[in-house]
Amino acid sequence: MTELHLIAHDIRSLENVGALFRTCDSLGVAKLWLAGYTAAPPDPRVSKVALGAENTVPFEAAKDIGELFDRLEADKMPVYALELTPDAQDLADFRPPERMALLLGTERTGIPPSLLDRCAGAVKITQKGKKESLNVAVAAGIAAWKILTANH
Repeated sequence: MTELHLIAHDIRSLENVGALFRTCDSLGVAKLWLAGYTAAPPDPRVSKVALGAENTVPFEAAKDIGELFDRLEADKMPVYALELTPDAQDLADFRPPERMALLLGTERTGIPPSLLDRCAGAVKITQKGKKESLNVAVAAGIAAWKILTANH
């Protein structure tokens, strides 16, 4: 099973942050990194949605995303972007490494090119509807489930 870390970078919605905690708890994500301006507990709006998962999921606030990338690179933890890029690999075909971090971007603009350049690659969830994206917490849940249940 893959050791998966999620990086929630510049997530504005506190409800989405709470939902990410519940997803991490449910699926066994190793750690949730709250980067940039993403809110960290204690916060009542995060807790309202997290329903206590903020007390069971290992997490760390990392205000400087560049320093977080440096730490993960030093720890030999590749970071993949969950993003709709022209070269992103479809999640259905993605074979995750033994350990990895998955970078989630802002709800409106996604992951900036400067961070995409630092990633080992990108994965996407193929969309069938007219909308071009999913809610960040929903997308993270789908991707985390697929990565954590993949056979190596």
